[in-house]
Amino acid sequence: MNAADNAQLVVSVEDLTAGYLPGVNILNNCSLTAKQGELIGIIGPNGAGKSTLLKAIFGQVKIRGGRIVLNGEDITGLRANKLVARGVGYVPQNDNVFPSLTIEENLQMGLYQNPKIYDERLEFVSSIFSELTTRLKQRAGSLSGGERQMVAMSRALMMEPHVLLLDEPSAGLSPVRQDEAFIRVSDINKAGVTTIMVEQNARRCLQLCDRAYVLDQGTDAYTGTGRDLLHDPKVISLYLGTLGEDAA
Repeated sequence: MNAADNAQLVVSVEDLTAGYLPGVNILNNCSLTAKQGELIGIIGPNGAGKSTLLKAIFGQVKIRGGRIVLNGEDITGLRANKLVARGVGYVPQNDNVFPSLTIEENLQMGLYQNPKIYDERLEFVSSIFSELTTRLKQRAGSLSGGERQMVAMSRALMMEPHVLLLDEPSAGLSPVRQDEAFIRVSDINKAGVTTIMVEQNARRCLQLCDRAYVLDQGTDAYTGTGRDLLHDPKVISLYLGTLGEDAA
């Protein structure tokens, strides 16, 4: 039995309906749960609402129905700064570092609400991203895409989040850098951080995660363990295409 089976429920998304424009919903009665220590994957076709779901959890999309609960507290519609204070970390796909700032300054920005714990959190982040600690004075704009992704994840971890939301951590990276990104996601999760990851690389996502959700037209069409979905013929044929065939 997975240890998460008896773990505390950290995040519960209940029948969420949300969208960017009036009268146009991207999410339609979408639901998701994540227990303490779980790594949750979100996959599906382009335009299914995957990134919108993360943005809705992080208060960046207008919610028109349903609710979001974090550790038993209703956080529906809270602004991002309040969500960070309550333990929600978010790493967007694009523009996820401050390029004109150093690595150290980027990490400090992650702690603007509680700068006193910088040394403590730097020690934790360094246990996962050890190479960053020798380059703290380097400007983030001079880093490769994979290195920027490490800085972005590190900054999100500085506030000791209860849950980390990752939007396409492998996007735009070379195959080698993609492998590194997935290893770091696994390391973060193994360090005890509940993680919810949207990922286009369906095969790797399902191999890595404890459970996954397949979104289609803004709702959760399929859910199950990563291993089960990896070999589910319906999921492969309807949603994963050639990536799914490679995984079977």
